[in-house]
Amino acid sequence: MRTDRVFAYGATAGVLGDLLLGDPRRGHPVAVFGRAASAVERVLWRDHRGWGALHTAVCAGGAATGAALATRAVRGRGAVSVTLTAASVWAVVGGTTLGREARAIGGALAAGDVETARQRLPHLCGRDPQALDGPGIARAVVESVAENTSDAVVGALVWGALGGVPGLVAFRAVNTLDAMVGHKSPRHRRFGWASARLDDVAGWPGARLTAALTVAAGGDRRGAVRAWRADAGEHPSPNAGPVEASFAGALGVRLGGSLSYGGRVEHRPVLNGEGRAVEVADIERAVRLSRRVSGLALAVCVGGRLAYGAWKRRRS
Repeated sequence: MRTDRVFAYGATAGVLGDLLLGDPRRGHPVAVFGRAASAVERVLWRDHRGWGALHTAVCAGGAATGAALATRAVRGRGAVSVTLTAASVWAVVGGTTLGREARAIGGALAAGDVETARQRLPHLCGRDPQALDGPGIARAVVESVAENTSDAVVGALVWGALGGVPGLVAFRAVNTLDAMVGHKSPRHRRFGWASARLDDVAGWPGARLTAALTVAAGGDRRGAVRAWRADAGEHPSPNAGPVEASFAGALGVRLGGSLSYGGRVEHRPVLNGEGRAVEVADIERAVRLSRRVSGLALAVCVGGRLAYGAWKRRRS
């Protein structure tokens, strides 16, 4: 079976698996990778960029190499190749769990149970929940849904279309390493530099595609374009900026402002200053927008991979 069809069938099956089943409840491959990366960090940690780069190379390179070897082992076996791709997409893509967690927090806020919402927020993002009131939690959830639509769905599909299973696995490994060591804590300011910069590079195409698909997916299209153009560059993250700004414009809300990570307060620029403050009901709207964007991303990535395959065959 041709590799473009392997990706098309496998990616579609994997996304459907995520839609129906969500993330594996036990033995999640990303969690296994995280534990392995933590073990490698304990051995290699030095307050030095070079040692951090080695950590990134060992962990992300090891994951990508393992995926490449698995792909080679099943090459030429159509059904097995599709199954490997589907299983990899299912393990890497996390759109359903993202929506479930966001809705659970939204439900707690709607019921007036701010404490439960604070307890659940760390399942979705790394902010300090005790520093947030109800509206602050709602804003954090909408921002996390936007950013994770790119990181947990669109970016993975882009790299799957470009590099097959090794591309999928490498992207998720890099993204996971950034979440683990890429933040600017005293321990990881130097050690995590390589992971953070590599994640910026790997996330670039997925973030721009996510922003473009957000414009196409409905809501206030003009507002999404306006906020993307005006505000994305003000965000400290080159990839979260376009995604969060386009979501803010499409939903007609304001995102950004002050937030706290690990006791460290950041003052970020406001995205879509013409919008209103985030309300609890906007969490459901953000989840629905995320699903539409994810569906469009699957269509674009599968269609692009098939079109590229057809182009190559015509040239050969």
